[in-house]
Amino acid sequence: MDVRQLRYFSTIAEERQITRAAKKLHMAQPPLSQQLKALEQELGVILLDRNGKTMELTEAGKVLYDRAKELLQRLDETRIEVKELGEGIKGVLSIGSVKSCFSYIPERIRSFRKQYPMVNFRLYEGDSYRLADHLRKRDIELAIVRLPLDPTTDFSSMPLPIDSFVAVTTDTQDERNSIPLKELADMPLMLLHRVSGVGLYELVVNKCKNQGFEPNIVCECPDAAMLLSLVKAGVGVTLLPKSTLNSFPINGLKTLEIEDCTIESESAVIWLKDRFLSKSALRFIETFQ
Repeated sequence: MDVRQLRYFSTIAEERQITRAAKKLHMAQPPLSQQLKALEQELGVILLDRNGKTMELTEAGKVLYDRAKELLQRLDETRIEVKELGEGIKGVLSIGSVKSCFSYIPERIRSFRKQYPMVNFRLYEGDSYRLADHLRKRDIELAIVRLPLDPTTDFSSMPLPIDSFVAVTTDTQDERNSIPLKELADMPLMLLHRVSGVGLYELVVNKCKNQGFEPNIVCECPDAAMLLSLVKAGVGVTLLPKSTLNSFPINGLKTLEIEDCTIESESAVIWLKDRFLSKSALRFIETFQ
């Protein structure tokens, strides 16, 4: 069993078909089938069940696939690390960010590329739950997320400044700079909501309950830009972390501080614990210190 066979096997397992795997590997189908057969004969087990046109991993195949992905990932990381020692910082840095934290990104990328012009970026967007999943799958090296994040045991983190919530309305004639949370009780309210897990939605709802009322929530959405568009359309009012507004045009909207209670959001840069990080990822994390 060698690295080449492991790559072949992993591709077949992911594509679930010899034909698609051969096309992805840019090779003919017969030699790929022969490599799979040779691997199964060497190990003395069936790795993939042939089920019509598709192939499914057996229990033995699932174990080998998990180990193969880890070994291949480590091999790729070693290759990158050795090349970086010889060539300096270059390549593609994949990072993720929730939209409500995106204001941390643009200026950092601009200044980072000025210092390291051989580094290009690949950006991923999603809520905290989805970005954590991208990290575990090694699609990205680091992510900027809103807390809480459960479980946190998989990640190392660097906390970012605490962010206070503001109310956003279309009432630009209101000369006030703040509003009591209780005044929002009868207003149609629109809130950020994660795809999964506990987040900003629960934080705001709990604060409203602590103030003695159930919020009149008319819309839940994972995208801050969509919420602001709904506010502009007159659908209702939204509550967002203040830094979120740095990433979106808010012409025609009014922002008001919450005056009778404090609603704060915590955010952080996170990355996988005890796993390889490229030099470009390490240097980018340093920009948050």
